[in-house]
Amino acid sequence: MKNTMLILMLFLLSSCQGNKEKKEADIPLIPVFTELQNKAKAIFNVLPDLVDSPISPITDEKAQLGKALYFDPILSKNETQSCNTCHNLNTYGVDNKTFSPGDAKGTIGVRNSPSTLNAALHTAQFWDGRAKTLEEQAGKPILNPIEMGIPDEKFAIERLKKSEKYKKMFANAFPEDKDPVNWNNLTMAIGAFERKLITPSRFDKYMAGDDKALTDKEKQGLQDFIDVGCITCHTGPALGGNSFQKFGVYEEYWKETKSTKIDAGKSEISKNDAEKYMFKVPALRNVTKTAPYFHDGSVKDLKEAIRIMGKIQLDKELTTEQVDNILAFFGSLTGEINPELSKAPQ
Repeated sequence: MKNTMLILMLFLLSSCQGNKEKKEADIPLIPVFTELQNKAKAIFNVLPDLVDSPISPITDEKAQLGKALYFDPILSKNETQSCNTCHNLNTYGVDNKTFSPGDAKGTIGVRNSPSTLNAALHTAQFWDGRAKTLEEQAGKPILNPIEMGIPDEKFAIERLKKSEKYKKMFANAFPEDKDPVNWNNLTMAIGAFERKLITPSRFDKYMAGDDKALTDKEKQGLQDFIDVGCITCHTGPALGGNSFQKFGVYEEYWKETKSTKIDAGKSEISKNDAEKYMFKVPALRNVTKTAPYFHDGSVKDLKEAIRIMGKIQLDKELTTEQVDNILAFFGSLTGEINPELSKAPQ
């Protein structure tokens, strides 16, 4: 009897201890943020999962249609180019060329193709900001004679209406429209797809409280990035893309980039001399993968691009160590795209 009672008491004690350990395990640990992590969170903020449109909210059907259109050369006159040709999702939303070839033989763009990844975070689209939204941007390359070469909206829509696949997809994406295959819906669908192209990286884990997500060199690079003044322009979740700045504040940019053509930037659209040589500040997510750099793709080496930015934008001769550290930090910005989004539809 005594042995039975002893076994029972030991069992009860063991159960209590087990329950206590289980309860303690269920309590989430609250991360303790370092000073640098707190600075980073304040400057760059949290990366959203997607950036919805206030005009045409994302649905699965819209995004699926947008993806099909993004990958389909049907939207170029000679059916040689798709959005993905210049903004390849398997190479971080770019084609890694100085200027992208167009649909017609021998045509070539006049500015470097920026990445479509995380573009939904930008305040405007294109280097000169001539499109205010992703949806507005989506239609412009299609109608550009140098890029995709479609002569007008009617031409594109008539071509799509000949496709039973697209008639069905447009009807599913825009069920309330009597005539869903139209230009506005085309741009809304591509925009819906691109708004999902957000690429979280190790840097986001670091800002969320995982101090080990970055190496010591990357942390030093982040500190240098902040200290030398890069955050004057490169702020927000995309680390840029949310303002326009003159390229070449302290020195004419082409003297350092060795550009073959001088581009007046935003003033070419606005005709305002005060905006001469102003461009949208590039976003830095995935920057180690998106060479060549600047609006004219004039610099292939990222270390050289960092050095140039220090000199002509900040009036600082960055040390070799600072450049190396910042380059290391940039590596932590290389993110991951959902493979279901980057894989071409069958």
